Amino acid sequence: MQIRRLDIKEQMPLELLLLADPCKEMIETYFARSECYIAEIGEQVVGVYVLLPTRPVTIELVNIAVREEEQGKGIGKQLLRHAIKVAKEKGCKTIEVGTGNSSIGQLALYQKCGFNMVSIEKDYFLKHYPETIYENGIQCRDMVRLSLDLQT
Repeated sequence: MQIRRLDIKEQMPLELLLLADPCKEMIETYFARSECYIAEIGEQVVGVYVLLPTRPVTIELVNIAVREEEQGKGIGKQLLRHAIKVAKEKGCKTIEVGTGNSSIGQLALYQKCGFNMVSIEKDYFLKHYPETIYENGIQCRDMVRLSLDLQT
């Protein structure tokens, strides 16, 4: 598997991005201001992540997704580790991520990779998304914010 930055001339992998963020308008809002990285096996794109600078020494992982048939193979963890490495190379001191209260697998992955929960934005998904979201039989209402200190 190879991970590389998406060239500006290449098409946004919207189908994959929608797996992590079901709102096309939200994706379009942050994508233009971000850097996108894709994971490829041969010619097939199997994963994606998007980094958005938010403050001078802070970057946010605003989207990370793995093609459904490739999930459970460690690709998400490789993408997350790559994102952390890129953030360090950029001189960032902190990498942040937000995920839904119902995203049980994602919450576990982030914590296994060293992220700590720092806050909860109540009713975030109710206020900012037009459709009701359910994952794991749970309504996605709140944004759980996590952070990783890159200076250690």
